[in-house]
Amino acid sequence: MPKSSGHVKAEVARFEVRTLDQLVIDDERSFRHVALYADLKDILLRDRYEFRVLPPALAGRWDRALLLNLTFWATGTGGDVLDSDHVPADVVAHAAWHHLAARALPSRSAEALFLGEAIASAFDLYLVGRLLGHAPDSSFLATQAPAMADVAQAAGLPAAEFEALLASVAREPERAFEDLRALLVDATGALMRCRDADEALAALAPLDAHRFGALLHRYELSNWVLYARAYADAGAPDAAASEIDRALRAPDVVALDWLAARWVGAPL
Repeated sequence: MPKSSGHVKAEVARFEVRTLDQLVIDDERSFRHVALYADLKDILLRDRYEFRVLPPALAGRWDRALLLNLTFWATGTGGDVLDSDHVPADVVAHAAWHHLAARALPSRSAEALFLGEAIASAFDLYLVGRLLGHAPDSSFLATQAPAMADVAQAAGLPAAEFEALLASVAREPERAFEDLRALLVDATGALMRCRDADEALAALAPLDAHRFGALLHRYELSNWVLYARAYADAGAPDAAASEIDRALRAPDVVALDWLAARWVGAPL
């Protein structure tokens, strides 16, 4: 009888691929008054956008899903990693914006990557503004608001000023979207050009005075920049991304309406 080597071959872990109609969307009732959410969801359904679900042995391992999502971007082609067959409604919207950005800006330049991520992340703040006062029991708010408060406190923003900031977001969520989107584009673009920490410290200093400067470290900016340095297409600046960025900043333009008309409405 042959002796066992004592080594057991590990089973290869594989994702389970799911389209949105095969997943349970959590907290969706809280978003029922946000018409743009419904449109974003419809785009993912129509395009059969694919999510990747961790294998059963890793079910519920949100930490593993987070690591994979932060390290290996799907960049709009599908592939967001979930820890179960449930997906939060805000993640549906976030994935849809990446999907639309990748279609509008297929170059994979650093500018395109930053613009897509800035739009998706700023939309999270827009949703905070829309849900405040309308869906106070939302699980999205239950996680987002405390996380934002912690970052603001670490940045030295007094609690009363943070509450006032949230109130302003609720009053004008569209304005909040564009203010944060522009800040994230400016911050990542500046960091991308820095050669060392001294330059980065100087580049970030002016952004502290921005309306949302205290929230800047809520976002994984180091991950964005390192990913772009490793994988973004090299070459001349991305004229298409820069043109969209300028259009969204125009004083007579409501940025979210511009995107809704050209990126969301046109495909639907």
